[in-house]
Amino acid sequence: ADCRYTCHQECRSLIQLDCRRPGQSQSQLSPESTLVPPCSQNVTQTVEEEKPEPLTVQEIKQKIEKYNAKVTNCLLMKLNDDGTYTGFIKVHLKLRRPVTVPAGIRPQSIYDALKEVNLADMTDKRTSFYLPLDAIKQLHISSTTTVSEVIQGLLKKFMVVDNPQKFALFKEMRKDGQVLFQKLPHTECPLYLRLLAGPDTDVLSFVLKENETGEVEWDAFSIPELQNFLMILDKEEKDKIQQVQRKYEKFKQRLQQTLKEARGKPG
Repeated sequence: ADCRYTCHQECRSLIQLDCRRPGQSQSQLSPESTLVPPCSQNVTQTVEEEKPEPLTVQEIKQKIEKYNAKVTNCLLMKLNDDGTYTGFIKVHLKLRRPVTVPAGIRPQSIYDALKEVNLADMTDKRTSFYLPLDAIKQLHISSTTTVSEVIQGLLKKFMVVDNPQKFALFKEMRKDGQVLFQKLPHTECPLYLRLLAGPDTDVLSFVLKENETGEVEWDAFSIPELQNFLMILDKEEKDKIQQVQRKYEKFKQRLQQTLKEARGKPG
């Protein structure tokens, strides 16, 4: 709060600071009193939350009725006779790296969708491209659909042939002016979270992102895929270097111009 030191939320207990206001002693310092994240900071939570008790069928029915009463876009939830329910979720695609898709494949037709034809199996040719930043995909799923199945369904809809382990589904929440991201385990059921949070996407939304590097099982990828990763990283490194060079070249030009204008002036 005093020195504006910034750290990850999970690192707070490991930080020892020596910043204090005038008149404040060292003994009065604590991580809790000094490490206050700014309101505009995005925080990624990795600590697992306590799971609520499972709902009874009657409780599910009541929550679905309250949920549907707040829906304004006709995307209602429906309770089935066996106690399961179906509904819609929206997933924001925030992928920073290109994905691999079959080359020269026609768009999927209604016939293909009904027959569950996998167009990706029709060719061995592959190409890579960037998905539109922050694209939104709507999925109709069941209360038993897991995070793993949602990821696989998204990849199938976009005909992405990359290993699903490259991706992870996060829930995005807004609390006390902060935007919090939490990675969902593969066994979590997103529709259940949607039901508990209600239809307001400002309270809870789902985001598909690249999996964290430390959790990717690199042995699951082929040699061409790994080589492609290296090529992408090399391109990103060169682009970053050019950005830094352009930034300081502009700064140098402005500094030289200021010095030129200052020549001949008194003082």
